[in-house]
Amino acid sequence: MPHSAPIKLSYPPELPVSARRAEIALAIQANQVVIVSGETGSGKTTQIPKILLELGYGGGCAGEGPASESGRCEGPASESGPSGGRAEEDDRVGDADRRRPADRGGRDGRARRRMIAHTQPRRIAARSVAERVSQELGVALGTVVGYQVRFTDHSSPSTRLKVMTDGILLAQIQSDPLLAAYDAIIVDEAHERSLNIDFLLGYLSNLLPKRPDLKVVITSATIDSDLFAAHFGAAPDRPAPVVQVTGRTYPVEVRYRPPGEAGVPEDQPTAIAAAVRELLLEGDGDILVFCSGEREIRDAAEALAADLGAVPVAGPRALSPPAAGGLAPQAPAARTPAIPIELLPLYSRLSAADQHRVFEPHARRRIVLATNVAETSLTVPGVHYVIDPGTARISRYSKATKVQRLPI
Repeated sequence: MPHSAPIKLSYPPELPVSARRAEIALAIQANQVVIVSGETGSGKTTQIPKILLELGYGGGCAGEGPASESGRCEGPASESGPSGGRAEEDDRVGDADRRRPADRGGRDGRARRRMIAHTQPRRIAARSVAERVSQELGVALGTVVGYQVRFTDHSSPSTRLKVMTDGILLAQIQSDPLLAAYDAIIVDEAHERSLNIDFLLGYLSNLLPKRPDLKVVITSATIDSDLFAAHFGAAPDRPAPVVQVTGRTYPVEVRYRPPGEAGVPEDQPTAIAAAVRELLLEGDGDILVFCSGEREIRDAAEALAADLGAVPVAGPRALSPPAAGGLAPQAPAARTPAIPIELLPLYSRLSAADQHRVFEPHARRRIVLATNVAETSLTVPGVHYVIDPGTARISRYSKATKVQRLPI
């Protein structure tokens, strides 16, 4: 049986969590539940899993025997690679995973090691976090670090850290009520307070007395730390420890541009195009535009493509330079000619390949049109400017139609 790939544990010094890793590690060792409250950009999502790996979690066996000297769980000699590779449309993968007890091994019958579960509220966040952590550890995605989202399980029997959506972990409770497949669970972005997260936190609070060996780390950017600490405390007078991590802050200039302030009526796509024209003259750096949904992204992309003198785009593709006499601002004479601009949409229904384009290195200037997935779940690199129209889709129940709606 081949040995597991060696991992390289290092902590980027520029991340605030790296300076507090000793305190976080001591808190995890001494308590069953630890709450880490850190601002966006502090590095908690990518560094806390490495702290747990350094403490030895994700190394035991969940089923038929102890781990071997190579770090693998002993079992039948058959070998298989990561179980990813199927299209997301194949729902048989998700159904099979929900039916299979997590502590009985993979499809090849081999006992699986106990893992660290790292939950994310969105599929795109689960994939991007797994990719980032695997890069920092110097391992191939699907080996030591894997991920599972709906219809796709990209992990293997040697996986120690498994990033997943909170809905996937809830589904696994049906076949593994004690969550015996995991010796540590990280509930990330707990401040989102979705129905899945609330159910998961409630179930974990009842499970902890039955699993004294299970460690739970709850992380969030904005959270009522005292309330959570009291709920998960060992006693009324002994709340769970809270580790506060400050984020990296930068000076931000806020400009308010109400639509139609020049006396000409503007719809939202036109107002976004005007804001982009203003920011293109400010300097280098990518632009992130928040939209409330796919339709708004498409409308904004068509307005920007027309405004930049190019053919409207419906997906991520490069735009041509502004045509002569177009509405796009002309660069000053002292600057080099404008380079082509990429319009990249970012929303949850995009394919994984299209979503991954946002995180790839690039030489062209980009305008990323994203839904709220880019607010706290993701960090989009290279963004210097943000345009926020101030609209969002909020879940509301309609008494008239008796259905849940998402009005803007």
